[in-house]
Amino acid sequence: MTHTLPPGTRDPDARPLRPVDADRFRRALAVHAAGVVVITAQSEGTPVGLTATSFSSVSLNPPLVSFYVDRSSTTWPRLRAADHFAVNVLTADQAELARRFARKGIDRFAAPTRWRPGPLGAPLLLDVSAHLICLPYESIDVGDHILVVGLVTEAEVHEPGHPLIYQRGRFGRFLPQT
Repeated sequence: MTHTLPPGTRDPDARPLRPVDADRFRRALAVHAAGVVVITAQSEGTPVGLTATSFSSVSLNPPLVSFYVDRSSTTWPRLRAADHFAVNVLTADQAELARRFARKGIDRFAAPTRWRPGPLGAPLLLDVSAHLICLPYESIDVGDHILVVGLVTEAEVHEPGHPLIYQRGRFGRFLPQT
């Protein structure tokens, strides 16, 4: 796969092709709604976690999922050191929980966060739609982020409510059409 355009490459209007500027790119991506998860792990006896809106399924066979994390994340080094992690799929009424796991400089697992240890020790947040327990499968540096792929070893679906959605810098609810 090519990462840069060959010199002199042009679009149909004969303009040189080059990457869009960061502000325009950010504004365009903001209109895309994304589901919200919290990735959690136990690292050196301490629970760690972060909010991700870049979560996606990758493969059914083997069962793989992915998320991206900013290279500057202070949580990523501790997540990376864990031998497994959990994906907690948030419900529409858990926006404050998503905000909490996106904040820096706080104990994200202190009250009012409600959680329990999972079967392998990763913290599982309570009242979520689903938990996926994953083994690290691959991580790849991509631009200013790291693509993290996990092999799903356990999946628990709870009472699935409406999902928490993130769009244009805000959390919201999905309302199905009838």
